[in-house]
Amino acid sequence: MQITSLHLQGYRNHTQTKVEFAPHVNLITGPNGAGKTNLIDAIHYLCMSRSFVSSSDQYIAHFDQKYFMISGQFKGSIRPEFKIGCSYSRGEGKKIFVNDSPLDRFSDLIGQVPVVVLSPLDLKLTSEGPVERRSFLDSMISQISSVYLRQLMDYRKIRKQRNKLLQEYRGSLSSLKTMLEPWDIQLCKTGSAIIKKRADVLQRFQNYLLMQYQTITGLKLKPSLTYQTITKNRDSEDHIFDDFMRLLEENFEKEAEREQTIIGPHRDEILFFLDDMELRNFGSQGQHRLFSMSLKMAQLFYYSDELDDLPIMLLDDLFGNLDQQKTDTITETLNKHAGQTFITSASDKPFDRSFFDGVEKNAWFTVQNGIVERKY
Repeated sequence: MQITSLHLQGYRNHTQTKVEFAPHVNLITGPNGAGKTNLIDAIHYLCMSRSFVSSSDQYIAHFDQKYFMISGQFKGSIRPEFKIGCSYSRGEGKKIFVNDSPLDRFSDLIGQVPVVVLSPLDLKLTSEGPVERRSFLDSMISQISSVYLRQLMDYRKIRKQRNKLLQEYRGSLSSLKTMLEPWDIQLCKTGSAIIKKRADVLQRFQNYLLMQYQTITGLKLKPSLTYQTITKNRDSEDHIFDDFMRLLEENFEKEAEREQTIIGPHRDEILFFLDDMELRNFGSQGQHRLFSMSLKMAQLFYYSDELDDLPIMLLDDLFGNLDQQKTDTITETLNKHAGQTFITSASDKPFDRSFFDGVEKNAWFTVQNGIVERKY
């Protein structure tokens, strides 16, 4: 997939910005605070219906406005050109349009334009708690499987209703158990499908992670993933379902006491290792950074093999903490990859002018105070 043009109104410090992009590598340079990240954040917003920088839409609008608008023209190798737009106003919320037709559900946007973002925020993946890693995995799978996304949404609704019953019911435990039974069956059926899909994807993803880590670092350390869930028996959804139901039975009184569902894929964990060292507990800051970069590069190439259309890659402020050798390795890898890439940087130094000057498939943009100009 490619985004050929982008139009921003009132999006952070971009009061009125229109830009046409190159089909391969787009470099965006400028001082800190100029609006570089805002450009690629807007692309991410059009692909995923949300910002990767801000947790709330109300903080995206320009400081003196209550409204923002984004629109982008996209094209792919297997579908005609199409337009995605988004408008937001405080008080009314956001609306998303595809070819000027409003989407009833924002989730319908996910997967239309697959996107991978690599930013300094990715250090949370390896250094913080399991919520970050589950979110990464769920987002990755949801972009390639609308069925999985629907299962996630259904599971959350089922768990919410089950928790409500655990919290509000004031009868006997035996009656509560009877009332929970239909919710237990739905929870286990949907949760088993989620666990099976996660296990299958992570098993294949391991090879991509190994390849990208060794390519980027040049080290012989072996990165690996360990998926921790309710059962080690993941060869079929039926086996997972049986173990899930058994665990709910065994933990019924504990859940009744705590008034919440404590068994299920919503508590899964993905552990990261370098050789036999668990990264979260023993990794250095440099090892965390390189591992998170490898995860996202692995996601790019995993998508490239799994999808009919190549994903868009967004790299935000990546090269400031890298030596020249690793910078060259990553830029060379991205140049060989056929998909569209966006790179933001506060410095021109790591980049070769000949890579952009006179090369139609690549472009170099500069940003100053929300004003975008093409340099090469």
